[in-house]
Amino acid sequence: METPPAIGEPRTTDYRRLASAAATAIYTWDTRTASYSEVYSRLRDWWDVLPDGSNPLTVFVQEFEATGVNAGTYATLAGEQARRSATVQSLVCDGELAKVRDHPAPWVGLHVCTATLSVVDQSHSDRNAYAAPVSVMVNCPPAATAPIDHCVVVGFYATPSRIVY
Repeated sequence: METPPAIGEPRTTDYRRLASAAATAIYTWDTRTASYSEVYSRLRDWWDVLPDGSNPLTVFVQEFEATGVNAGTYATLAGEQARRSATVQSLVCDGELAKVRDHPAPWVGLHVCTATLSVVDQSHSDRNAYAAPVSVMVNCPPAATAPIDHCVVVGFYATPSRIVY
């Protein structure tokens, strides 16, 4: 039985499309329409844990919090009716990234993309726009650990020291 895609997750073999959608989802939330648990759960559903456990959910939690939101800050932001939106300004993948050229992916079908996002944080009293990079790892066929008909997100990095350039 195949698992249905998470909310907003495109079912595709186009790793660039999936990486772009994931990067946008990582930085998009709205306290007026969703609780922290709902935002966390929606994004967690995108993360496919590999059979060898090399991408544990502890990394997901750490990197999600590196976007500047956790349960405590989200609760505070909810009182201000805060929301965040993001759009991809640029996306570079695989050999376009110096770190990937120097250290290629360990298997065929694993792709690394770094998106530069235009992010807008808004509340009823403030608006802040900025750029944020996020690296997304996508596992696609023919990888033995990928579904046979689509790609899946197997990780992302929002921590500045872990972004892949």
